[in-house]
Amino acid sequence: MHFTSEQRLDDGVLERAFTLGEIPGILWTPASASASAPAPLILLGHPPLGLHKMYSRLAERARHATADGFAAATIELPGSGDRPRWAAADQARADLRRAMAAGEPVGDGIVDALVLPLVERAVPEWQAALDALLVLPEVGGPVGYSGGVISIGTRLAVVEPRISAAVLFAGSLVPRAMFEEARRVTIPLHVLLQWDDEGNDRQAALDLFDAFGSREKTLHANMGGHTGVPQFAGDAAARFFTRHLK
Repeated sequence: MHFTSEQRLDDGVLERAFTLGEIPGILWTPASASASAPAPLILLGHPPLGLHKMYSRLAERARHATADGFAAATIELPGSGDRPRWAAADQARADLRRAMAAGEPVGDGIVDALVLPLVERAVPEWQAALDALLVLPEVGGPVGYSGGVISIGTRLAVVEPRISAAVLFAGSLVPRAMFEEARRVTIPLHVLLQWDDEGNDRQAALDLFDAFGSREKTLHANMGGHTGVPQFAGDAAARFFTRHLK
């Protein structure tokens, strides 16, 4: 991991851009974090739209996390942002847009092509980032995952024992294969669902929640579209992490 820039924000939060091989990322740490008092870490998941496009939303989420005493970090997903283009992913996105524009059902083939290769590539990269982040003296465990793509969060919850709890955003298409993985999830979950999310299959999101094997799992469903998550829903998610990571 190489830090490429840093700035101290007005609330004392240290924001540092980094690269991990070819993978760009950002780390935010609260002013209180130190080698003698390392901050628990929250990984910020997001859709493959590029860190530049997602920066304002990610930074806002990070500022809320650091205000609660957590470090927060994110990485660029494969095939997005400044990373090399990924022809298969571009084709899958084009097929999805074409089906939606034509008012056609989004078939399993499109969903699988769009999501499963992303999960296969992204999850090992998140794990590599976690390896590098937890070496830093001011960052420690336990670790949480927050955000989407929900299939990436599901896979991480299954394969990464360092993640102790997750807030998952039910706002992306879910391949059928992920339902079997969901049954193997055992960590505490807090799932956010926007009831009127225009790009989300609501029933699939409900079925996935039902499939999760966690003994503690909570579904917070609110009216509104994809980006209309109310502030109180975010506050509840923050309390969830405080309960499980501190």
